[in-house]
Amino acid sequence: MTEPIRDNPLLDFSGLPRFADFKPDWVEPALDALLAEARAALEAVCQPATPVRWDTIVVPLEAATERLSRAWGIVGHLNAVDDSPALREVYNAQLPRITQFWTELGQDTRLHGRYKALRASAEFAALSSERQRIIDNALRDFRLGGAELVSPARERYAEIQERQAALSQKFSENLLDATNGFSLFIEDESRLAGLPQDVREAARAEAQADGRSGWKFTLRMPSYLPVMQYAEDRAFREQMYRAYVTRASDLSNSALDNAPLITETLGFRHEEAGLLGYSNFAQVSLEPKMARTPDEVIGFLRDLARRARKFAERDLSELRSFAADKLGLATLQAWDTAWASELLKEARYSFSEQQVKQYFQAPRVLAGMFALVERLFSLRISEEAAQTWHPDVRFYRVERGGQLVGQFYVDLYARASKRGGAWMDDARGRKRAGNRLQTPVAYLNCNFQPPVGDRPATLAHDDVITLFHEFGHGLHHVLTRIDELGVSGINGVEWDAVELPSQFMENFCWEWEVVRDMSAHVDTGEPLLRDLFNRMLAARNFQAGMQTLRQVEFALFDMLLHAQNQAVPDAAAVQTLLDAVRQEVAVLIPPAWNRFQNSFSHIFAGGYAAGYYSYKWAEVLSADCYGAFEEAATDPEALDRVGQRFLEEILSVGGSRPALESFKAFRGREPSPEALLRHSGMVETV
Repeated sequence: MTEPIRDNPLLDFSGLPRFADFKPDWVEPALDALLAEARAALEAVCQPATPVRWDTIVVPLEAATERLSRAWGIVGHLNAVDDSPALREVYNAQLPRITQFWTELGQDTRLHGRYKALRASAEFAALSSERQRIIDNALRDFRLGGAELVSPARERYAEIQERQAALSQKFSENLLDATNGFSLFIEDESRLAGLPQDVREAARAEAQADGRSGWKFTLRMPSYLPVMQYAEDRAFREQMYRAYVTRASDLSNSALDNAPLITETLGFRHEEAGLLGYSNFAQVSLEPKMARTPDEVIGFLRDLARRARKFAERDLSELRSFAADKLGLATLQAWDTAWASELLKEARYSFSEQQVKQYFQAPRVLAGMFALVERLFSLRISEEAAQTWHPDVRFYRVERGGQLVGQFYVDLYARASKRGGAWMDDARGRKRAGNRLQTPVAYLNCNFQPPVGDRPATLAHDDVITLFHEFGHGLHHVLTRIDELGVSGINGVEWDAVELPSQFMENFCWEWEVVRDMSAHVDTGEPLLRDLFNRMLAARNFQAGMQTLRQVEFALFDMLLHAQNQAVPDAAAVQTLLDAVRQEVAVLIPPAWNRFQNSFSHIFAGGYAAGYYSYKWAEVLSADCYGAFEEAATDPEALDRVGQRFLEEILSVGGSRPALESFKAFRGREPSPEALLRHSGMVETV
């Protein structure tokens, strides 16, 4: 018997998501109701008798589509953090319906005409700048969504969108299943030499959970990365590396091979570009971004590679010399680099990442991070009760002047049902409807090593940086003061500027007062010693040249892949291009059997297609913004003023104006790459 639709938690928009009440059976009936409601709203606003005004066109359609987005957003979020066979089946069954609706909406010539009429009306000039920007963005999106196409191109465009959505989801599923499909059980404890004790304990707990003796190692990052950094057993490292870099490829489980999905995806993207009148998909991707042309991005990346190359070559030369002289490795293999680099850093700076990790207990890091932003932006953050999707998840509220500003969930730890990586997503955005203000809610997701037993989880300093990064995204969404949903928070922000607040926050992980206050040794409770922090600071730019070229390699591959004026014919052509990019910019070339592209979910399943460059692009902006804080560091009052200005000119304005205008309003000038080069140690000293 079907349960009453009124009880469906996906149809309850009165408050926070009711995760405890969710079950996959609720999804289809909820979408039935919400899609019908959205289509009814569309028909109403498109009636000739409906006046062409903001309140009669934008408002009712936004209300209906927001409810649909919020409900499907819950389903998508759970699919990413709590995957199950039942949920996956429902998600895949309903994905085509959602894709079809948004495609139809973006192609509706009647609605397009209504927006054009609104743009040309006398009312437009009287609208707020935020509402004007929403209308202009909508007209751009109509064009990119195929609203100007005629049959049969319209129908073909819709088919392409549906197929691309399915391919993206399948790419993610294959990668998750391939990651979870490998495990290595070790019975001989001598093979664990070099591994930290907490990593061993976690591996033993994994084995025991499977009813096995010994230690279990997986390709999830908290298990994989320590092996590559610390395991002395070279064969152990090689086995793990080979499994990791061949995930979802023809060299592992052919049933999960992502190569055919990549080729098919690229073909559809190229065809989509052609239908819209562009030569390649990169041009389509850049339309709503700060960068204007593929050539501009390619030039930016190649210039960055040129500046970094001599530093990267020096990094590699030092590493090879150390490996040969101290470790007896005449030839440095791909599975040796992380291990040798860790040992070189320890030798040079007299500390290990594992030593540092003991000082960063996850709960204390959270508290320290919260204290920082409370001070910078005059906020109060406190934990409160809410339904969650896992017992480890925590929920917090943000207040300013005693008033609720927004809320966010924090899901820190890796598990088999959760996709890899770290990301922020929105549960709902800020908007005002009459006298009612809807405050924003965000999800912050990471994949750190969970606690074992009663011992709190500890984070590597890189993990701390990752947490600050995602929290920066969360602040951008939660601290908005814009009341129009289409441009509040992260909505409407150019994709290549959206990383500005996140990368900005990373800088505070290198400030002594911040690090000191959030550190406490897991065994002794002692804060981090200043001497150890100074050594960390000295090592901050260790191998920065190599790391920069690695990011440029990924970004340049992505842009060149999507900037071609013909479809990529097959997987071999994709590999050939990646090899060529590596020959051009990389100093460290991986083995020929490395299949990195098969797990490059950012561009094949994550929205970064022809947009991965945005990490380095926004890093220029974020480093320059942080430079203002450095300039005010010695004056507490000036620092407070800079913090408030960053809040007012960057975080709070969302997508209500172009990102470059926001940057210049804060910094008073055009952006400069000098701060990024200085922070990265890529400036020659005399």
